[in-house]
Amino acid sequence: MAQEALPERGAARLGKPVGTAGTVHGVALLLPTGEASGTRRPSPLPSVAMRPLARRIARAGRPEGLVTHVVRYRFRGWNGAAAHPAHDAEWAADEVVRRYGDVPVCLIGTGMGARAALRAAGHPAVNSVLALGPWLPEPKPESDLGPDLGPGLDPESNPESDPGLGPDPVRQLAGRQVLIAHGTNDARTDPDLSYRLAERAKKINRDVCRFEVHSDGHGLHQHRSEVTALAVDFMLGSLFARGYSRPVADALAAPPPLGLRMPLAAGFGSSLRH
Repeated sequence: MAQEALPERGAARLGKPVGTAGTVHGVALLLPTGEASGTRRPSPLPSVAMRPLARRIARAGRPEGLVTHVVRYRFRGWNGAAAHPAHDAEWAADEVVRRYGDVPVCLIGTGMGARAALRAAGHPAVNSVLALGPWLPEPKPESDLGPDLGPGLDPESNPESDPGLGPDPVRQLAGRQVLIAHGTNDARTDPDLSYRLAERAKKINRDVCRFEVHSDGHGLHQHRSEVTALAVDFMLGSLFARGYSRPVADALAAPPPLGLRMPLAAGFGSSLRH
């Protein structure tokens, strides 16, 4: 991203690297959640909340040469059509290439960060996206608006959608490994919207799957260990071609709706290689 295009608060940043001290063969960029709008400096709390996952993923990928970074946004808000966090994610992928060379990147986001990860997936360095409880806009009917228009303003803190804008694009997901996980009791971001996005993405990319975390809410706290194991399994399989666990492989191979409503089983990960 050109320096003159950056807003007045300066550039996005990569957080401190966590992972291998040797040659880097893959990078996971973690994208925190945020707010619908706001040009103040981001709160540190969402980034802090991502650090345990960053450390767990880095530990699992250390033998493969994995490094993780938690991306620090310029602003705390999505800010409508500006989509600042998505552009920050693209900048972060550019920075990975500058620092580490031609290595594959996995974007891992929660809430607003999951939306940014999905939106920035078209960057050439990105080979995979993991979206946890993505915040997505309520689309207008396609009879009113054509598919794959710009972003809405459906904030996590406000369930009302922007009536003038359509669903998020999916074309940038072609050629990427994509996994979405959403709690069925999420009261802040609508699970049905992530299903609909996954359904549209599956039409252009067979390597899309979605897991439902039954009875869990927005933070996926009740099944944290299973969600973490799912993230590790997907990340290692995508970045380093280690092969996926049977549930992830089955979800990717299954046609809709089965592969997009795959239940995340209690105890997932306890008997896996990780």
